[in-house]
Amino acid sequence: MNETLTRTLSGIVYIVLLIAATLYLNSFLALFGIFLLIAVAEFCELVSLKKVLPIAIATFCFILFSYFPLTESTQLLLLAAALFVSVKCILFLFERRQKSIDNLSKYVFLIGYVILPIILLTKIPQVGNSYNPKIIISIFILIWANDTFAFLVGKNFGKKKLFERISPKKTIEGFIGGLICAMLFSTVIAVYFIEQSIYIWMFIALIVGFFGTIGDLVESKFKRFAGVKDSGKIMPGHGGILDRLDSIIFAAPFVFLFYQILYYVS
Repeated sequence: MNETLTRTLSGIVYIVLLIAATLYLNSFLALFGIFLLIAVAEFCELVSLKKVLPIAIATFCFILFSYFPLTESTQLLLLAAALFVSVKCILFLFERRQKSIDNLSKYVFLIGYVILPIILLTKIPQVGNSYNPKIIISIFILIWANDTFAFLVGKNFGKKKLFERISPKKTIEGFIGGLICAMLFSTVIAVYFIEQSIYIWMFIALIVGFFGTIGDLVESKFKRFAGVKDSGKIMPGHGGILDRLDSIIFAAPFVFLFYQILYYVS
């Protein structure tokens, strides 16, 4: 089958499955529980970590934290841990020397870069103790808009490399174009889909576009470290689950933090 057609069909199946599952809380949690286990397995392959214990940790944490309400202190603890590892990931991204990753760091990255962000992602549409699927669908739309237009603008107008050492194809023009288009999409989403403040969703678009791009670069660094092109092969033409979720899982703690601030201020 033609590679472009394979990639297109695979992408359509992914989007339809994601949106359909997101409409109901139980199917949303089930899908992202599966995504989490696959992402953990893929990450273990990238950093050469045995999978049994990481999968057990991921399963336990997901059931404990995603299926049950969290106290305020627990939410803050999980968020602080995820944000701490986000900073560690950014430092890892900017390291010039190729260092080996010790076992402790592998587990820190596993928990703070993969497990906790996916758990926090499942909590974002539940802020205020009521499930709103439009929130998570809107965030995914912003991610897709940012990625798509960053690629298109970068391909046609890109001249200055964004981070050539890690991702040679990304350009500053593409990054800016993706951000602008995500913000334009956010205004449409705010007015016609989710019916919330335009300013709130423009800010979410900025968070998603900025930190999502960093997340993409961080995953590229892990893949470069492992000497592979894709994190997995589960999605024909797209790679693995980490390849599809790298942007949103890195942005998730920052979006969650923003929603928490909004909830407690309002």
